[in-house]
This record gives sequence, structure tokens and C-alpha cells, in this order.
Amino acid sequence: MPTFAAPDGTRLAYHASGDGPPLVCLPGGPMRDSAYLGTLGGLTAHRRLIRLDLRGTGASDAPADPASYRCDRQVDDVEALRVELGLDRLDLLAHSAGANLAALYTARHPDRVAHLTLVTPSVYAVGVEITAEDRLEVARLRGSEPWFGPAFAALKNITAGRATPDSWQAISPFAYARWDETARAVDEADTKQTNAEAAAAYATEGAFAPTDTRAALAAFTSPVLVLAGEFDISAPPRAMAEYAGLFPNAELVVQPGAGHMPWLDDAERFVALVLPVSSP
Repeated sequence: MPTFAAPDGTRLAYHASGDGPPLVCLPGGPMRDSAYLGTLGGLTAHRRLIRLDLRGTGASDAPADPASYRCDRQVDDVEALRVELGLDRLDLLAHSAGANLAALYTARHPDRVAHLTLVTPSVYAVGVEITAEDRLEVARLRGSEPWFGPAFAALKNITAGRATPDSWQAISPFAYARWDETARAVDEADTKQTNAEAAAAYATEGAFAPTDTRAALAAFTSPVLVLAGEFDISAPPRAMAEYAGLFPNAELVVQPGAGHMPWLDDAERFVALVLPVSSP
């Protein structure tokens, strides 16, 4: 497992697998071990995936300064990885909260990003609003599921500001196309794979300047794919369409029947959707 030094001296790790041109992958969580990305539904048959373990996660060391977990401060880690790989430009894929880091990196280093793929992205870095009705509208599509009643009631409580400690676990089925044994195992692994201290610092004050980031992304002319899941309450398709509209050369694709991790829901379709835009 290769490692390299971040600008502040923190030893970071990355994992390379697959064949083809390199595709740098940033995990979500925030601050979740990149292992959960796996092969991204078999994308390794076409691309050499470079999964970065963000500082304090996976095989990467924890930094001396916990404040460096803040998202904007990790942009330099991604740039250090690019230098380590000897790449003039990156093909960059980011999932969920990792899209905040990808957006900030792209805004700061637009000449270093050849292709950008944002999979069910978080929107904090760009200031796109996701309303309660956005989430509830998507959730209602799952009305025939046996788990829907309690999960929808919990979601309504969350969106109304009445969440209890049990509410977040109750809405877990909405993240997956099938709430089966595989989905339950992935969901259970989330807490074990996430650095809670780092996650708490990721979006703290000063991490994001949406107006500045949006202005920078409006000038980014390289190809961008924003991939939404039809059933994803975390990144509803309406908000994802707005996100895609921030770029001059972006395509929005909504994967039918998919939740927040679309490569788990339909791997073959996910690869078919991602590959054309992510390839050189």
C-alpha cells in the first residue's frame, strides 16, 4: 500500500486497483475509510482506481492538528496526491461528502482536473439548497416498501427539526434500492469506518465559501458528470440538476432505481453511465 507525505507532514495512504487510465476517487462520509467504495461496481475493469484514504481514515495517519480535518484544508492533500502520482491532470471522482472536497479542489486547481464525476454529491461547498419537500417527494416513491411507514415518519421528524437519536437509523433503508442483507452490512459498517472526530471538523466554520466556489466552477470548462440516484433522499434529483447547472459543461444523469450508493444498486448500469464521461 503506497503512502506519501501531505504538505503538513501527515502520512497519507492510497489504494490502487484495476486496469486502465487512473481515476482518483475521494470517499464520502464525511471522513469515511475509502474501502467502502470497493471496485465501484466493477469500474476497475476499465480504470485504475486510486482511492485516497483521507487523513485520519483508513490507513492514513491522523494529523497533529485536528483542525486540518476541515474540508478546505484537505485540498492540499489532493494536490499532493496528484504530484505523487506524477499526473499533469486528474480524472477525479467523488462520492457524497467527498464531492465538497472535489469541488474545492477543482475551484482552486481548475487546470489540474481533466474530468470531474460527482456521484450523489453533498452540496455544502456550492450552497445548493435541498428543501424538506425535495427529500419527502423522493421518499414517497418508496411508498410500497414494507419498511416505508416508520422510515417516512422518521424522515418527516428529521426534516421538521424533531429528530430523535433513533431517527437517523430509521431512515437508513432510503439509501439503498434494496434493504437487504448486503445493504444492512454496508450501513452497519459506516460507523466503524468513519472517523467521528474528523467528521465533526469537516464542515466547521470557514470550510466553505459557496459564492466564491460557484464563481470558480462557472469558469471550469472541462467535462463534468453529476450522477443522481432516483431514490436518493440525500441528493435529490432536483437539487442535483441545480448542481449540474453550476458548470458550463456538465451532464446530469439520474440512475433509475438507485439510492445513495448507485454502484451497489445496479453495478452494470452505474459503470455504463460513469465510464463515458470519466474516460480520457
